[in-house]
Amino acid sequence: MTTLADNLERLEEAIAAACRRAGRGRGEVELMAVTKTFPATTVAEAAALGLRLFGENRVQEFAAKAAEVELLRMGAQPIRVHLIGHLQSNKAARAAEIFDGIDSLDSLRLAERLNEASGKLGKRLPVLIEVKLSREESKTGLEAESAEAAELLERLPDFVNLEVRGLMTIAPLGVAEAETRACFRGLREWRDRWAKAHPRLKLETLSMGMSEDFELAIEEGASRIRIGTALFGARTADRETS
Repeated sequence: MTTLADNLERLEEAIAAACRRAGRGRGEVELMAVTKTFPATTVAEAAALGLRLFGENRVQEFAAKAAEVELLRMGAQPIRVHLIGHLQSNKAARAAEIFDGIDSLDSLRLAERLNEASGKLGKRLPVLIEVKLSREESKTGLEAESAEAAELLERLPDFVNLEVRGLMTIAPLGVAEAETRACFRGLREWRDRWAKAHPRLKLETLSMGMSEDFELAIEEGASRIRIGTALFGARTADRETS
């Protein structure tokens, strides 16, 4: 049975190889460990190996283990935990309270709620805009060419309690490599376009690529990859529904 340390070593080798193919330095790509459905002990084990950025999918799930990882979020090298799953606006206040960042901002209403909640907490909350570039109905995010996306980009600089850091997307699964690459390339192109049109926004982060496609994402410009299965192993049916 492989250990987390073994998985991390293999993953780091694959990341480094993808960076070399793309002519990029390893330091240009941030690794987010996705611990959704895994217990707090898994977060602690990963942190002991040097991982510092973690992703969770659900507010309620992380709220249940937040107290157990609180000590890891303090000190000289604290871990950070971001929400990467879809967030309903009625849970924005709780999300702003327990997470260090929201990587799935997908509506103006949600931005308003997060800004208000962060102001009450006296914090400036890092956020990524989730952009839907896949044709899959199950995928969430803003349609890049929508009126709401345009309005959100115009309004975001005025939300003083939000710190916009970039974009996030999820590529379709089980498609040809060309389609996956097109999705990742599209996010980079939209970032470049929006950064030019909205100079008050900082859009450096491109969060794209998961266990199945992170190498393609790195080659297409990802600055953050979100890895769960390749690190922690397959999630069981019980974990998926818990």
